[in-house]
Amino acid sequence: MAHAINFQDKLRLFSEQWSPKIIAQVNDYHVKLVKIHGDFVWHSHPETDELFMVLEGSMDIAFRDGSVTLRSGELYVVPKGVEHKPFAAEPCSILLLEPAGTINTGDAGSDRTAPADAWI
Repeated sequence: MAHAINFQDKLRLFSEQWSPKIIAQVNDYHVKLVKIHGDFVWHSHPETDELFMVLEGSMDIAFRDGSVTLRSGELYVVPKGVEHKPFAAEPCSILLLEPAGTINTGDAGSDRTAPADAWI
């Protein structure tokens, strides 16, 4: 039986920060939810764009030449190969859309690297 995916229900199932959870697959893309707070690492994804959509709260995405602020209900697509660093002053919940297997820390790696295949 088909069923809708409720973002709030899924977000209640985990508490980890900076650890994306897959909630759906669209062709070769994963739809992920992630909770963020504080600074992430500078990184890029040389082979793919990355879509950030804020569900709750607000966040900034820093670039080497500026930044963009996203509030609830807004999205931004970071072009492939562009170095960026997400940041949230307060807890924030976001949706990501990216190719299956995409690593959250991109080409940088760090202790914040999360499994690329964590479904919830």
